[in-house]
Amino acid sequence: QLQLVESGGGSVQAGGSLTLSCTASGYTYNMYMGWFRQAPGKEREGVASIHTGGGSTFYADSVRGRFTISQDNAKNTVYLQMNSLKPEDTAMYYCAAGAVTFSNWWRGANDYWGQGTQVTVSS
Repeated sequence: QLQLVESGGGSVQAGGSLTLSCTASGYTYNMYMGWFRQAPGKEREGVASIHTGGGSTFYADSVRGRFTISQDNAKNTVYLQMNSLKPEDTAMYYCAAGAVTFSNWWRGANDYWGQGTQVTVSS
């Protein structure tokens, strides 16, 4: 039903910026959307979430203050603006959606996942 298409990854030097986008088809009202990331040899971790109904946002401690998640309801798209990128941000980033509670989203219990987009930050 719900399809997620993400884009915006790439390679950037430390201190640079990238913006990821995740465009959803279908109904996205009153669910959490955001990004997880996974680097080789690392566990998948939640990065940032937004509630599509109320717009509330939350960030992992590692990115808080550097990343900003936002949504454009007209385009049915969420964005992750990543500033002051660090090499440790290098990972495959996956858009995730579908959980209706905050805790379920952050534990990875989402019905829908994007295909992933690679972010590489060089020192």
